[in-house]
Amino acid sequence: MTKKLLLKDIAKLAGVSEMTASRALRDAPDVSKITKAKVERIAQSHGYVPNRIAGSLSSQSVNLVAVVVPSLNSFVFPEVLSGVSTTLSASPLKPVVGVSGYDQKEEEDVIREMLSWRPSGLIVAGLEHTEATRRMLEQADCPVVEVMDTDGDPVGHCVGISHLEAGREMARAMLTRGYRKIGFIGTKMPQDFRAKKRFDGFVAELRVQGVDLVDRELFSGDSSILTGRELTAQMLQRSPSVECIYYSSDVMSVGGLMHCQAAGLRVPEDLALAGFNNLQLLQGLPLALATTDACRRQIGERAAKIILQVRDTRDTLPPFREVLRSTISAGQSL
Repeated sequence: MTKKLLLKDIAKLAGVSEMTASRALRDAPDVSKITKAKVERIAQSHGYVPNRIAGSLSSQSVNLVAVVVPSLNSFVFPEVLSGVSTTLSASPLKPVVGVSGYDQKEEEDVIREMLSWRPSGLIVAGLEHTEATRRMLEQADCPVVEVMDTDGDPVGHCVGISHLEAGREMARAMLTRGYRKIGFIGTKMPQDFRAKKRFDGFVAELRVQGVDLVDRELFSGDSSILTGRELTAQMLQRSPSVECIYYSSDVMSVGGLMHCQAAGLRVPEDLALAGFNNLQLLQGLPLALATTDACRRQIGERAAKIILQVRDTRDTLPPFREVLRSTISAGQSL
């Protein structure tokens, strides 16, 4: 396990006193710009985060659990936050949310700021981070739980599903039903690492069965019903032979359904559709869309329980990876 650096260690590496290092990291006006830059560079390169709880001991923390997610615009992450909030509700701990915008540098800045307040725990979506972020997570004074994904190299505790396997399972479901002319439409590509892994697993499983995608659309923008509708229309115009489309999100598959209804296409007879996440948005549609339940609320609950267990026992749990089982619902669209 990496040794946690203290302020005195940063000061020694920078060749200054501990007080000077502290003032430099607080951006005090009486410290030269050269010294500030040197101390900040060393602190960042070693994953050190300054303590901003004035007058406190470095071992103290506040009753906040930092939760860092890529977005609040989708329907996905609020359900994770609901699981976290509900689990913490009987304790003194309260969640506070930071948003990275699917940008690793922004995530680094958000996590650095949140850790500076010495939270009682940190929950962060995903396993892919900058090197500086990984060092901060390794050095954190609180339990860290990476959530949503288990395909990769977690820093410590990890709770989620295998997105590679989720993609493979959807490929098998489509192939079992006889589809061979298949398309894929994804958003936030390639910034959304989890969607990219589902795509990779999906394509890999199709190829095992000797099937290649007829068409694909890897869209860099956000998911929306309108985007799903427009991209479905464009794909069918380019590749009219497509008989089944896998979308990276349920929001997009709803847009695909809207296109089919407007264009007079029958689902699934003329075009089969499948999304991902099993969002509440699907409830009440005139046709039940195929999807995958990604265990979002359970992931939030489990992450919060880990934070509470470490807090209550005042002990360090051995790092573990908990893989929850995603499940496919074929609905009426496959």
